[in-house]
Amino acid sequence: MAKVLFVMTGVDYWTLADGTKHPTGYWAEEFAAPYEAIKAAGHEIVVATPGAVVPTVDGGSLAPGANGGPEGAEKIAETLRKATELTHPIDLAAVDLADYDAVYYPGGHGPMEDLAVNTTSGQLLNAALASGKPLGVVCHAPAALLATVGADGKSPFAGYRVAAFSNAEETQAGLADKAKWLLQDRLIALGVDYSEGEPWAPHVVVDRNLYTGQNPASSAPLAAELLKAL
Repeated sequence: MAKVLFVMTGVDYWTLADGTKHPTGYWAEEFAAPYEAIKAAGHEIVVATPGAVVPTVDGGSLAPGANGGPEGAEKIAETLRKATELTHPIDLAAVDLADYDAVYYPGGHGPMEDLAVNTTSGQLLNAALASGKPLGVVCHAPAALLATVGADGKSPFAGYRVAAFSNAEETQAGLADKAKWLLQDRLIALGVDYSEGEPWAPHVVVDRNLYTGQNPASSAPLAAELLKAL
């Protein structure tokens, strides 16, 4: 049995360019699909957040329209209800990478607010990359890579192929013109080799021990790749 660390946002908002707070958190499918797959394979999951805050789900991600209808919405809500790991997170600052076999970051707009500037998370990401352990990051969670820049102004992730939520998807979601910055733009500026698939279609990129997915639909295929590695 492997032990997998889920690093999640601790905020329930995303500050827009005009200073207003857009309600958000983590995206349900990006937690639930990998959670179900990893638990079904017999592995243990531990959730960590900044300050051990119980993570908030983005209400929009529980809507029938985001889950293929009412039945899908109820199924995903049930997964979240039974995931006791969500209600007992550990403090991100207390994480020892040696205790885990893999690390996974679900998205939602929350990571754009807190993990993008969280140095503890940045250090964990750099350590996980260097360790060779499987590291999965999906959708908006690659915003956390922005906190991996060292004193030399460079990130160890520069040059890695990375999939993440695209400018096209942010535009279609109606938030691109309201955002302070766009994830695709910032990742390219960071020096990663950004890989863009079709909007909303599954798109997973594996580069060495880094596993990234573009959007919610990519979270289940990404989890399948992580399980192969485990």
